[in-house]
Amino acid sequence: MSSAPSRRSLVLGGTAAALGAPLLTASSASAAPTHGGGRVTPGADVAAAAGWKMLRDRKVGVVSNPTGVLRDTGHVVDSMAATEGLDIVGVFGPEHGFRGSAQAGESEPEFEDPRTGLTVYDAYGADAAKMAKLFRKAGADTVVFDIQDVGVRFYTYIWTMYQAMVAARDIGASFVVLDRPNPCGRRVDGPMMTKEFTSGVGLKPIIQQHGLTVGELAGYFNGELLPKEGKGGKVELEVVRARGLDPEATGQESGLPWVPPSPNMPFPDTATAYAGTGYFEGTNLSEGRGTTRPFELIGAPYLDYKYSDRLNARGLPGVRFREGYFVPTFSKHEGETCAGVQLHITDPRRYRAIPTAVAMLAEAMKYDEFAWRKDDDPRPYWIDKLSGSTRLRKMLDAGETVDAVVAAWESEVRDFDRTRRRYFLYR
Repeated sequence: MSSAPSRRSLVLGGTAAALGAPLLTASSASAAPTHGGGRVTPGADVAAAAGWKMLRDRKVGVVSNPTGVLRDTGHVVDSMAATEGLDIVGVFGPEHGFRGSAQAGESEPEFEDPRTGLTVYDAYGADAAKMAKLFRKAGADTVVFDIQDVGVRFYTYIWTMYQAMVAARDIGASFVVLDRPNPCGRRVDGPMMTKEFTSGVGLKPIIQQHGLTVGELAGYFNGELLPKEGKGGKVELEVVRARGLDPEATGQESGLPWVPPSPNMPFPDTATAYAGTGYFEGTNLSEGRGTTRPFELIGAPYLDYKYSDRLNARGLPGVRFREGYFVPTFSKHEGETCAGVQLHITDPRRYRAIPTAVAMLAEAMKYDEFAWRKDDDPRPYWIDKLSGSTRLRKMLDAGETVDAVVAAWESEVRDFDRTRRRYFLYR
């Protein structure tokens, strides 16, 4: 999701030691109790079971996409529209659109939804000012957000939520989040975004893999970032908590149906890998777009079988690398045979996506044809926008070990972890 071209368009070392470092996944004593994985009731189902009573006597705008579903797979907007006494004044579609028909870097233009008769507004790429205009045009005094996030900074839906929160605050509307599990669990990892490299794939300074549900992240935004944005102050925020949510659970441990949140996020394993392999959008390797396993298949015409051998020799926890060959049907290396690997995540709770991806980059850089993808921005390297600064790229270019690269952001992770705990809703 983070980088279709339309969007703007040699390292050795003991990786296993770095990947075996203690993991920050602690819970909060003040958080609401949960009952383990296996069967989660999303916030949407909690609200629907109550007849959407928190939305009665309000003019409701809904920010959602195909993932805004109840456990029976019916869409929340369809449920709201069919509920007598609710006034739904409009729907706002993010990247890929409300009904999900658009590819990466694209959206659906404004249209009337044939099922509900509601106007669907194109909110992709909208800043807070434009979002506020859309909310005013629709007449919304309450904005509901229900989108499945994947727990990674460069997945753009959280920034749609951020802009919508600022816009709601600025027009005096309230903001309601229908919470869902984070498929990457509680894990917090990766570099912090820096001000110089903010963009649509990283609007504000948060850690790359934040380990929060979207409801918890909304609390973080409201407490830490909105008071510093524009005229300052917070939005009136309500999070409808999921029931039975184990914040450590990953993938499909929740028992919920997986609806692809974007065309290239087809499976829960995709989301688990994407937290790290999204980096390959910043290189001249294919990240698997145009295949049935994007972000799990990584390769290029210039790689060979040695790539998988070298990666497996590193003994990275929770993952194996199968030698693989594929021909992308679109995007990078369209129509060319690419050699590379398919990631097989054998233990999601031990797997560390970002350090694993750093090791994959280090091995790819042993091939002379490797290159960082250039952008048409004054900041010329896309990898810098994904990672949040020039540090990752420059350390790898300088031949630093994977251990050294990972260690460079450990203090940033600790600082973010201390702050994020204030916003935990589950333990």
